[in-house]
Amino acid sequence: MNHYPIFLKLENRPCLVIGGGSIAERKIYSLLSAGATITIISPTLTQKLQQRLVAEEITHIARYYEGEADLACTFLVIAATDNSEINAQIAHAANKRNILVNVVDNPALCSYIVPSVVDRSPVTIAVSTGGASPVLARQLRMKLETMVPASCGELASITEEYRDKVKQHFDTNEQRKHFWENALRGQFAELVYAGHKEQARQLLDTLLAKGNDAKLMGEVYLVGAGPGDPDLLTFKALRLMQQADVMVYDRLVSKTILDMANRSVERIYVGKEKDNHAVPQDKINDLLVEKAKQGKRVLRLKGGDPFIFGRGGEEIETLASEGIPFQVVPGITAAAGCASYSGIPLTHRDYAQSCSFATGHLKDGSIDLNWAQLVQPNHTIVFYMGLTGVHIISEQLQAHGLAGDTPAAFIEQGTTRNQKTHIGTVATLPKLAKTSGVRAPTLMIIGDVVKLHEKLHWYKPQQHVTATEFSKNKPQHEPQDGSQS
Repeated sequence: MNHYPIFLKLENRPCLVIGGGSIAERKIYSLLSAGATITIISPTLTQKLQQRLVAEEITHIARYYEGEADLACTFLVIAATDNSEINAQIAHAANKRNILVNVVDNPALCSYIVPSVVDRSPVTIAVSTGGASPVLARQLRMKLETMVPASCGELASITEEYRDKVKQHFDTNEQRKHFWENALRGQFAELVYAGHKEQARQLLDTLLAKGNDAKLMGEVYLVGAGPGDPDLLTFKALRLMQQADVMVYDRLVSKTILDMANRSVERIYVGKEKDNHAVPQDKINDLLVEKAKQGKRVLRLKGGDPFIFGRGGEEIETLASEGIPFQVVPGITAAAGCASYSGIPLTHRDYAQSCSFATGHLKDGSIDLNWAQLVQPNHTIVFYMGLTGVHIISEQLQAHGLAGDTPAAFIEQGTTRNQKTHIGTVATLPKLAKTSGVRAPTLMIIGDVVKLHEKLHWYKPQQHVTATEFSKNKPQHEPQDGSQS
């Protein structure tokens, strides 16, 4: 370890920045955020620094650096001129006076270096490569940004409020540690992250009253895994996946996404494919309740969005009736994901000003829709789970006035590397389904917006496949998209 990691308290401390350009500007912003009292020596200032000067947030000495006397009464100094010789002189003078010095872009002359920071005050995470690769440090910081909730600082502040209470309540450090580990791993933390700070405080008071013998209720996370591409997961979905004790998942969640979960998580596969449910829905509901009552953090992972043809509403109805805490994390639904990745806007000023989502497969296996409402001018229709009933869909749309030559598309395994787009019309959809060999998970998009596919399709995991070509090259992998047919 070439540098000793340390956090300096700079509030009201005198700090000197020599240089008034854009690099100095970035350094000054960081010092201001830490509450430092800043003096700048430079003949000129950037426009933004001039605004800070007008606001009396900084002091400006409008001249060049003149020598060691400029460092008097300074706690630390940053050399940010565009003259390397001057920067070296500043570093030498600062070291002579035992003043902390940072020389921009010259780690060898620095007595301290400035890390890349994730700021969740009062939680601060600093990443440094010792000056070897600032770009790498920034990339690592960006990864950490996705893992640390924005409200992590609020969580730290509330725990600080309760430190004395916990000390008074428990006699030993081990008891206090056990209490905080239980509190921070479960519902208390999630309440803070969700913005329910008063409820979080009430829960802490309840836990304190019960002591370490309290049996904590678990929680269920109903999480949308998106349509297939792992990069489409939300930050919150990924965080909950990595802290869950139990993961209950369907067939249509890809292995790549499953592998992002906590390695030690208990994995429970519940199947749920068309006409073959490995676990009936009511049993899934009961399973979520059972695991949560054991104090487990239960991740219910669903393809697409859990509230769009994902039966999420049925599951949380059961949880609510049993008094089980839960939260719902939306996912990118198949309609949005598949449309985007196939270059078919669901709405467009020239083609469609409204859009409808419909299911082609009801609970009893029928297709009983308000066809007249779906068949509207300048309108896009998206069918989930429509392959089996494609003949009925085609017939009913035409019977209710939709022209047979209206453009239509099948998006197969949308957003994945196996995505294929099959273009036809409302009238030819049944034949296209048969000749192309298209199989679930597949989404249907119907409307004039489909005309834009040839111009706008940007995602090309493989060459665009026509109906005749597809029959020669059927995918050999299990479908891995969510919330589609």
